[in-house]
Amino acid sequence: MRVIVTVVETVTNEVHINIPNGLSKFAIKQHITDLYNSEEIQHCFEIADVKFESISATIVRQDLTDSISALNELSQIPQL
Repeated sequence: MRVIVTVVETVTNEVHINIPNGLSKFAIKQHITDLYNSEEIQHCFEIADVKFESISATIVRQDLTDSISALNELSQIPQL
C-alpha cells in the first residue's frame, strides 16, 4: 500500500546582528529589511524552533499492474 504523508511545521529561524545605536523604530525596521533584501544575513540564519502543527496521510490507489502482479503471486501459493 502506498501512502502520502504530509507534515506541516512552523519553522522559526534566528540570526543575531549588530545594528547602529540611536536608530528610530522605523530606521531599525528599514535597516533589518535592507540587510535581508541584500541577502547579507540570509546565510547566517539558524533554525531556532520547529513546532509540529499537523500530520495527515492519504492512501494512494496502487497501479493496476502492481495489483495484477500481486494476484499472480498469490495464485502460485499452494493451497492448504
